[in-house]
Amino acid sequence: MHEDSLPGTIRLVDNGDVVLTPQPTNSPNDPLNWSPFRKYWHAFLVCFITALTAATSNDAGSAQDGMNEELGISYDSMNTGAGVLFVGIGYWTLLSSPGAWLYGRRSTYLICLTSGLAGSIWMARVQTTADSIWNQLFVGASEACAEATVQLSLSDLFYEHQRGTVLGIYVLATSIGTYLGPLIAGYIADSSQGWRWIGWWGAIISGCTILVCLFTLEETLFDRSAYDIGPVQVTRDEGTSIGAADEELAYKEVKEPVPTGVQDPTDISPPPSDLKPKSYWQRIALITPAPNIIGTGFKQYFARLFHTLRIFSFPAVIYSGIQWGAQDAWLTFYLTLEEDTWIGPPWNYGDAAVGLMNVPCVIGAVIGCFYGGYLSDKFVLWLARRNGGIQEAEHRLWLLYPCGIISPAGMLLFGIGTAYGWSWHVPYFGLGLIGFGWGCTGDLSMAYLMDAYPEMVLEGMVGVSVINNSIACILTFTTQFWLDAQGTRNTFIEIAALDFFFVMTTIPMMIWGKTCRIWTRERYLDFIKIRDSL
Repeated sequence: MHEDSLPGTIRLVDNGDVVLTPQPTNSPNDPLNWSPFRKYWHAFLVCFITALTAATSNDAGSAQDGMNEELGISYDSMNTGAGVLFVGIGYWTLLSSPGAWLYGRRSTYLICLTSGLAGSIWMARVQTTADSIWNQLFVGASEACAEATVQLSLSDLFYEHQRGTVLGIYVLATSIGTYLGPLIAGYIADSSQGWRWIGWWGAIISGCTILVCLFTLEETLFDRSAYDIGPVQVTRDEGTSIGAADEELAYKEVKEPVPTGVQDPTDISPPPSDLKPKSYWQRIALITPAPNIIGTGFKQYFARLFHTLRIFSFPAVIYSGIQWGAQDAWLTFYLTLEEDTWIGPPWNYGDAAVGLMNVPCVIGAVIGCFYGGYLSDKFVLWLARRNGGIQEAEHRLWLLYPCGIISPAGMLLFGIGTAYGWSWHVPYFGLGLIGFGWGCTGDLSMAYLMDAYPEMVLEGMVGVSVINNSIACILTFTTQFWLDAQGTRNTFIEIAALDFFFVMTTIPMMIWGKTCRIWTRERYLDFIKIRDSL
């Protein structure tokens, strides 16, 4: 078996040129052939959806004091609502995933945004404890599209050598929503509008986003196998920015075996000449049926859903899910500490001031996303050149090692600084380090998974989401007990040690990752073959 036939091992560079993977077809409807404006607008919209759903999923904490004072809803009940939120995110991602293949990506986005609209209205009209819990199920379901479908859409639009950059932008959008959502919600709760307007503003923005997406979010579902691929295309520059591959493309015959799924350039049938671009109304159809759909696709939907469960047998999925899940778990700890401890002496913060504590996290996340995104693409390209033009999926994991020091250091500075009532400078610096870890750990681990199994992006991200949100759900119910039992200082020392341990699982993944890909090769090919036949 030649190296190029192994998933996650590709020829990225040939005689100094970057080989485009996947290879674009000769169809004008191929998202890889879209104009730069169409690509960037679509990427902007899906990343905006990511930021919006992350914000609405994290803004309920700013309404807790108001709900408690006005309606007598206990904080324990609202913590239960947070657990329900994570269930909604993780398991709706799983349940909705077949729809993206059978009915198009657009339908998934619109359904999730509508769910968020309903959840936000319900939150604004909360009257009982049950209301405060179950509205979060709908809000959580809205974020499901940002957990897997967004990554699929971005992989439809951009090449593999641009993957770190686009995922960095995606994680940055997640970070902005996650950290700035509570900040904005805190100002709303402290204003004359009151805490109910947190829900109303979420509903207003969700409604406007639905209208924009209805008329401008194009469908990226494309049956690549139905079209011819011409001579192998390369880009003559570094090709790591998301627009670079659109600037200078060239055709060449790659003498060495080309990656799996790319036709040999010496065995290519003439391209058909009657291909026409889709009309505007076809590009924004509510439903774009898959070419192999049978009837309504009802039976195929459930067959694909159960087939997706096989994803949990791939070690790379478990690894990526744990990395991203750990970041969500630590988020629960430091946000809980901010809301419960910094409102008292010596800081005496209000809701708005607590929200401002997320600014250092955003700054750190921006740096982390640049490091784990654009710089990781540059790094992988550099390593591929040193490796005879061959990229291994594990190359990107080298950049995770600094996260094993930086993120735990942030936990220690913030947790111990809070426990001893230090000046705000040190804990805030710790939050910046935590934000850096948030920004690059998820980016790098998800990019690794997409590199390792490029035809299984949606299902891989579904597995990551289920693992990620299951961990977050469990920690939501145990965080307060942990803090009460161990105290702030000891708890953060312990989670810093756990953070270091989780990141350092990168070591066995780098040592045996390729062995795992060889071991799962047939399983992966069978997974794709069965999925596409359903």
